[in-house]
Amino acid sequence: MVEAHATTAFDVTVELACFGVGGQVYGVDVLQIREIVRWQTVTPLPKAPALIEGVIDLRGDIVPVIDLGVALGGERVEDTIDARIAVLDVDEMVFGLRVEVAVDVISAQASAIEEPPALATQAGYEAVRAVVRREGDAPVMVLSLEHLLESVYRSAREEGA
Repeated sequence: MVEAHATTAFDVTVELACFGVGGQVYGVDVLQIREIVRWQTVTPLPKAPALIEGVIDLRGDIVPVIDLGVALGGERVEDTIDARIAVLDVDEMVFGLRVEVAVDVISAQASAIEEPPALATQAGYEAVRAVVRREGDAPVMVLSLEHLLESVYRSAREEGA
């Protein structure tokens, strides 16, 4: 699920960086974020899987970029002043995630974190690993970055078939 950080024996919290895409707020465990950078031009990578938009040169490191809107089956994230690239590290795999806006960093109590609805998971929906309830506000969908990477691998296999 989501990695929790214990502050006391009874107070377990999770720190999530939140991003907006398509009118929805998505969260990522802050421990998986290297940095968040302003939008910059992405250089297309010839013959890359469809979900890899291209690469950026980030202080000497070439980082592949995935458009979160497209990866979630929606519209491409537009190039706006608010657009960001969240540079993530998942199991030593570094990549950028193009988002419409960096919203906030929230601390969520473990009691506010739930599994996605059973109907969604039984139907094969795996893009979200958890849902964080927020009083007076819409829930935050915690992304499964492993599923996102698997989608990239799967798109490459489908293109090669």
